[in-house]
Amino acid sequence: MKTSIATVSISGNLPEKLAAIAAAGFDGIEIFEQDFIAHDGNPREVGDPIRSMGLEITLFQPFRDFEGLPEPLRAKAFDRAERKFDLMQELGTDLVLVCSSCHPQALGGIDRAAADFYELGERAAKRNLRVGFEALAWGRHVNDHRDAWEIVRRPDHKNVGLILDSFHTLARKIDPETIRRIPGDKIFFVQLADAPLIDMDLLYWSRHFRNMPAEGDLPVVDFMKAVMATGYSGPVSLEIFNDQFRGGHPKTIAKDGHRSLVALMDDVRRQEPIAAEGLVAIPQRAQVEGVAFVEFASRGAEAETLEALLETLGFQHSGTHIAKKLSLWTQGDIRIIINRETSGYASSAYTMHGTTVCDIGLSVDAAAEAVSRAKFLGAAPFEQATDPGELNIPAIRGQSGSVLHFIDPTSGLNDVWSVEFVATTPEDAETGAGLSRIDHLAQTMSYDEMLSWSLFYTTLFQMQTSTMGDFVDPDGLVRSQALETADGSFRITLNGAETHRTMAGNFLADSVGASVQHIALSTNDIFTTSAAMAKTGFEPLPMSENYYADLDARFDLSATMLAELKAANILYDEDADGAFFQLYSRPYTGGMFFEIVERRGGYKGYGAPNAPFRIAAQKRLMRPKGMPRQ
Repeated sequence: MKTSIATVSISGNLPEKLAAIAAAGFDGIEIFEQDFIAHDGNPREVGDPIRSMGLEITLFQPFRDFEGLPEPLRAKAFDRAERKFDLMQELGTDLVLVCSSCHPQALGGIDRAAADFYELGERAAKRNLRVGFEALAWGRHVNDHRDAWEIVRRPDHKNVGLILDSFHTLARKIDPETIRRIPGDKIFFVQLADAPLIDMDLLYWSRHFRNMPAEGDLPVVDFMKAVMATGYSGPVSLEIFNDQFRGGHPKTIAKDGHRSLVALMDDVRRQEPIAAEGLVAIPQRAQVEGVAFVEFASRGAEAETLEALLETLGFQHSGTHIAKKLSLWTQGDIRIIINRETSGYASSAYTMHGTTVCDIGLSVDAAAEAVSRAKFLGAAPFEQATDPGELNIPAIRGQSGSVLHFIDPTSGLNDVWSVEFVATTPEDAETGAGLSRIDHLAQTMSYDEMLSWSLFYTTLFQMQTSTMGDFVDPDGLVRSQALETADGSFRITLNGAETHRTMAGNFLADSVGASVQHIALSTNDIFTTSAAMAKTGFEPLPMSENYYADLDARFDLSATMLAELKAANILYDEDADGAFFQLYSRPYTGGMFFEIVERRGGYKGYGAPNAPFRIAAQKRLMRPKGMPRQ
């Protein structure tokens, strides 16, 4: 099936849009009239370069306010159509989108509109062109694809067909199953867009808040399942109106769009048997079973500071790499690597960001298949020369230039720790503070990158997203969203910074775009862990007296529990399902930090109500604004 995207969906001038769309791997484009008019080239000077890029012009749009007009407006509408037909022929496309009229003088009536489209079809046929009719959700008389289909059905003209747009159907809560009644050969084109559920005017919602499939809340998969069940075999195209995308990087947005289409159609293929024959099979989403390792790039005093902090957290230096300057630190099922190499990828990451998480290893069900799916979705594979004795572990480039390695239990990759590392601590050494696993990783990015990061993870892995929310930093707002597997074995929180004044934004600025700002480590008894770490010199993030006074007012905690929380600087939250305890390290190396958490009962959140107080406490310990980094 051919993939397409409307030029209005991404930012830039027309040449920039075309280059981004071609690079992303699309088969075709919809030329949006405004993009063409704003361009200074004639139709042939637009069409020929598009084809030279390997793209086809799948659609020209939109042609507005056509059907149901009284004279002399009707005659004028046909004159306008003839001029657009001239333009289409010069561009080299055969299909035009006619959207349902919003003209204040437009008249209703199925027969009247059908007659108009029969005549338009006759004119189009003389030029070997086609006309597609789309029901706008806010159309004056036609705002439902079922009415649009009846208008197309009655003239029964081979050059007149239906154009379906997921937003116009789903925003009005029209059952997509009704599409199954339409013959596939009369559907000329399909446009896709998702959107968050917002109660607002349909036109404003459509023009400002559409996003890529899987980035919103609309049942786009159900929509496409119904479309494919009709036997439709034409292009599947994105038409996105989004203020955030209009200011984003065109290559990133185009790449996200192509990724969303490929993932969507794979979901449709798996759920709609009729669709399977015409769609390419790709590996299913990888099942993540946990974080296998986290690797820091660091050197010199910064590396020593990080290792000293790990020691206070109860980690032991358990291995040294056979060929590289890598040290392995472990506790429970947690593995942290510190990479001091002065060449290769980690060295470049350190040069760019300073001490940073440069690599995340994930335990998955099938490593090779995970990489294969990622490549289908536009991710770049990562390869680096291996020394004798090293394993070749499959990997891809993640977001923000990071790397993700995949380790599975069936390929022997789980043996990397005994194969590549020389043990420095006896296996039966009884050390540690009770930390057992990585609860979640917290990644920071600019606010306008959040949808891209979320799309990356949810199309590659079997993960669900939470609703986006905001929390208050003393210097601004930070938007946050959690992604996690069904069993909680892999969790990520995405934190979008809108200003460099926030702690998240300051971290981005100081680290030149590093992503992982903190790692949350899980324990089954946070009070025992806190006491053990205190003996090894751990310095917790000090919380204010006011925080614990507020806890006492908000929750029904015993005096003993409150005193224990306060004495250990542990934060607390609860919901209907359970309780959550948090303990933070002090910020280190540019604003990174560790978090210790204990989940009791069925608590599934991340302590969001505590975020403003944690941030305020961290900022009290960090350097004043404007002071140079030491």
